[in-house]
Amino acid sequence: MNCSLTDLPNIGKAIAADLKKIGINSSSDIEKRNLLSIFDELRTVMGKRHDPCVYYTLLSVKHFLRTGESLPWWKFTEQGKIDLQVNSKL
Repeated sequence: MNCSLTDLPNIGKAIAADLKKIGINSSSDIEKRNLLSIFDELRTVMGKRHDPCVYYTLLSVKHFLRTGESLPWWKFTEQGKIDLQVNSKL
């Protein structure tokens, strides 16, 4: 499935614009990339708006792309916290 960023669940115009600034223009670009890497790259363009919930949003998108099931980003908070904690120790 390849669709525009704003067609993905939980991706609004602001996050879509930030993703485009780092070279992500469609769902296939997200599928090809590591989500933690995307989240880290967004730090430079999002500044103070860079928040862990952005990572949870990326997890929800990846879930949607794998399963077709659209869930709110906060359903991925627990997994996101684990991923971010493990990543910070690397």
